[in-house]
Amino acid sequence: MSISAADVKKLRDMTGAGMMDCKKALAEADGDFDKAVEILRKKGQKVADKRADREAKEGLILARVSEDGKKAVALEINCETDFVARNDDFQDQASAFLNAAYDNNIGSAAELQGIEVNGATVADHLQEMVGKIGEKIEVSKVVLAETDGTIIDYIHAGNQLGVLAEFAGDVTDIDVARDVAMQIAAMNPIAATRDEVDASVVEKELEIAKEQLINEGKPAEIAEKAAQGKLRRFYEERVLLEQKFVKDNGISVKQYLEQNNTPLVKSFHRIQLGEEA
Repeated sequence: MSISAADVKKLRDMTGAGMMDCKKALAEADGDFDKAVEILRKKGQKVADKRADREAKEGLILARVSEDGKKAVALEINCETDFVARNDDFQDQASAFLNAAYDNNIGSAAELQGIEVNGATVADHLQEMVGKIGEKIEVSKVVLAETDGTIIDYIHAGNQLGVLAEFAGDVTDIDVARDVAMQIAAMNPIAATRDEVDASVVEKELEIAKEQLINEGKPAEIAEKAAQGKLRRFYEERVLLEQKFVKDNGISVKQYLEQNNTPLVKSFHRIQLGEEA
């Protein structure tokens, strides 16, 4: 049957698929728009299947925080190229997925797949994006944070690194809190306090330190005590509140917060684009 240019444009506007793909789908569906949409979705799934083993390390990290700072969601959406990540349509879809996660209190990428956005599930939208763009596209991380204190977000320029920092109380100086969120982004601590560091990590650091000292010729009992000093330095490098504050190396992050009457950080989430969870 003859497929008009107006019909092709209508299907393109509905799905965002390419003009030729829309024309072929309409022809295959004998002009039935619902069938044509289904055909395009199936095509999107086929493209996704073909690209399932491809690496999608580009993309965006976005965050949304409630006005009172009690709830926040961060999301990572991935694609194969930076060119696609900078596309307005891609960014608009990413924002829609973020809002859906926030509105529905979603805390995992798997759970988000079944949430509806504009009449279709996120999974269906992702399939359509794959069919239209021709790259592997996926939402790889969704983080939901809730608190009795205050959550402050920081998204680094380019949307490739994001932080949600939870403070143990009401934050009145946002600039001070955001400085600390930026510290988390820059210095990549493993925990907010030393008590949160996994015991196995501490044991491993002590073992390494002792072996280094013994290899340097130190007696075992001296190496045991000296290893504790090395462990303290480990905490200063890897634990947020004990790290040197990047804007003033003369004080720790904890001292910076205390000097500015800002609650201490209880916990944080740091999301690096393309990094394994």
